[in-house]
Parts: sequence; C-alpha cells; structure tokens
Amino acid sequence: MNDQLIQQINNAIELRKEGQLKASNQLLLKLVTEHPENAEVNYQCAWSYDVLGEEADAVPFYEKAIELGLPGEALEGALLGLGSTYRTLGEYEKSKRVFQRAVNEFPTNHAIKAFYAMTLYNTSDHKMAMELLLKSLLETTADETILKYKKAIYFYSDKLDETW
Repeated sequence: MNDQLIQQINNAIELRKEGQLKASNQLLLKLVTEHPENAEVNYQCAWSYDVLGEEADAVPFYEKAIELGLPGEALEGALLGLGSTYRTLGEYEKSKRVFQRAVNEFPTNHAIKAFYAMTLYNTSDHKMAMELLLKSLLETTADETILKYKKAIYFYSDKLDETW
C-alpha cells in the first residue's frame, strides 16, 4: 500500500471518529472504486456502512475484505463485523458460520464470543449461548463475588439443563 492511500484511509477513519460518517463513507467508496482489490479499503468501507446503520450495504465489502486476505487485527474486526451484521439482518446461519470461524481463529477475543452468544440466542441455542457467556465472564472478570464461585460457575456452565 502506498503512503498516499494510507493517508486517505487514515483521513476517512478520522472523519468517522469525528462523527462525519457520511463524509467518511463517501471517501471510502471513492477509494474502493480506485482500489477494488485492497482488503483494508474494503474493510473500512464495510465499517463505514455499519456505523451509518446501513448493514446490508456493508456485507459485500466485509466479504470481499475477508476474501482478499486481511491480516490479524483487521481480520478479527472484519469477522466480528460481518458476523454481527448478518445477525442484525436475520441471517443467523451465516452469522453462526462466521462466528465459529472467528472463535477458532481468535479464541481469546471475548467481544467475538459475546456477539456469537447473541447469534446462538437467535438460533434458540440458549444452552451454548449461556455456556459461552459464563466461561467468558469467568475469564475476564475481576469481581471477587464471582471469582469466589468460579469453580461452581465453570462446572455448571455446560450443565444448565441437568438436575441432581
């Protein structure tokens, strides 16, 4: 990626941070037209549609960015964004597939797990959603009242339908 393109992407991101969402989106659409095979430009364009509340328009840009081979942190964000976007559009099975990949590739990302749990809830897989959230809670909390019962919560996390 050349320095000029990097600067233009950074300008679009800055516009987004400043709340100039339409201007950011328009700049990114221009960049996608000029650089259709650039994964980062496609990812940022998808993100710009998401923050505008135009999720359906974000999907093809997320898909293309992922297909083009985003690296590390950008891929992590794109998978979360695409999975969440599919969920909000009612495309639960697509969302589930994306989040399964995301959890496999980024197992320590608890935001991905939280969004995946929402998708599991939407597919009526309440048991798995609760297990995922409870384990994620245990791995991230510093709350002493929860940590006091860590063993018990972990033990029950995948046994919520069982009785003794």
